[in-house]
Amino acid sequence: NNIITMGAEEAAAAAAAEASKKEKKKPTNIVIPPKKPKLSKAERRALQEAQRAAKAEGGGSKPKPKKGGGDNNGAASSNKASGADDKRSTAEGAVDGESQENNSGSSATDNKKDDKTVSLFSHLPQPKHPTDQHLSSISSTIDNNLHPAVPTLGHLYQTHSLLGGNARCRAMLQTFALLLQSYTPPPDTRDFRVDVDHSLLKPAFQYWTTQCRPHSVSMGNAFSFLKLAVANLERDLEWKEAREILLESLEAYVTERIQYAGKAISRHAGSKIQDKGDVILVFGRSEVINRLLLDAALTDGKTFRVIVVDSRPLLEGRDTLEILSRAGIQCTYVLLNALSYLMMREVTKVFLGASALMSNGSVLSRVGTACVALLANSNHIPVLVGCETYKICNRVQLESITGNELGDAEEVAFTDCARVGPSNRWGEEKKKDGSVLSDWKSQPNLKLLNLMYDLTPSSAVTGIVTEVGILPPSSVAVLLREMNPDSAFKGTD
Repeated sequence: NNIITMGAEEAAAAAAAEASKKEKKKPTNIVIPPKKPKLSKAERRALQEAQRAAKAEGGGSKPKPKKGGGDNNGAASSNKASGADDKRSTAEGAVDGESQENNSGSSATDNKKDDKTVSLFSHLPQPKHPTDQHLSSISSTIDNNLHPAVPTLGHLYQTHSLLGGNARCRAMLQTFALLLQSYTPPPDTRDFRVDVDHSLLKPAFQYWTTQCRPHSVSMGNAFSFLKLAVANLERDLEWKEAREILLESLEAYVTERIQYAGKAISRHAGSKIQDKGDVILVFGRSEVINRLLLDAALTDGKTFRVIVVDSRPLLEGRDTLEILSRAGIQCTYVLLNALSYLMMREVTKVFLGASALMSNGSVLSRVGTACVALLANSNHIPVLVGCETYKICNRVQLESITGNELGDAEEVAFTDCARVGPSNRWGEEKKKDGSVLSDWKSQPNLKLLNLMYDLTPSSAVTGIVTEVGILPPSSVAVLLREMNPDSAFKGTD
């Protein structure tokens, strides 16, 4: 009985709760929109056709529906009309946005068409284009504290009037010596070493690298040596005494690492040249290779013939041809496309120069060197690379894409091979009207590439001639560790 009584009470409570819910009045602050009139299928179709016609004409509002009446129907129709206007304005905004996107897309397409950079090498710094007013325009924008010798040397770098790793490094060190001679630290400086580093050395080196041309490995190593020499000075030294120490260090670096190293390389490589009958092939221009050939012919009295292989656009082999022919050495001058014929017939040895020597034994040199070395290796002809130890880099490089330098594409477009100096390398003279590449920039599907260097794999090199001796490419890492035990394999410059 108790259970039945409890169940009846619960049912009565639930019924009372439902009755109280039904008795609750609707809140007065809520506005309930009127119900939309229900249209038939034919009316909906007619309304859609009317909307399409109004949209095609570019104006008008939604027609009022036939069914329905009263104020509620009028309000509903006005709401629909305003909704149509909003939709039409949204559609017009979308059309305007699409037109803007199309315009931006067309401008991007035009910029893409105007871009003549090869995408595979787009990560490399673009070459700077010198003009006749180069020195005046640059000197007006640089810091007034920058010595005039800095932009002067930068102009030589930029116009390729100064080529070769040794020549560029020697000129840089001579300019630094001139800067040190004319520099005096401020009287209120606490440490002249910091002032020399931040106010004298770094601005000049950054100017050459960023405004003129990327620095070579030889320049980077020499600059690191100079910074280390400044850091090792005693803080209590007088500036005159410190300056003398730095000037002596610069002179010793040039004498020992460049001049004496060239003599040692000439002696080691000259021993591989026979007294008579050798036919030696060289590529382009290398200061150390020219020196060893001159020493072998003039000092040792050996008789041999030299084949000078050259390539556009720099044509550096002409300088080699002039130097050797004036010394009385029998020479033959050919371009790179005739290399395969000569290599198989008469060449006995190949001597090549180097811009840098990687720690894995690969050689970075003027573009075209890899072709010569690979072809000689396929014909079982020994390839000797002359390279000073100050050009050794602790980087490892496997190809010529990630680390390289771009030259001016106008040098490739200019097909006149009769030029003899750097002054006409930038298209300053009038081009021939019939030149095929005179209007190459207006051709939408034509891009020109002018790489400065290529990488020769260590497998194509027989031996590397340094001032230490003739070493296999696999011993470069050992030589780097022995010469620089503190900095070997700790990163790149």
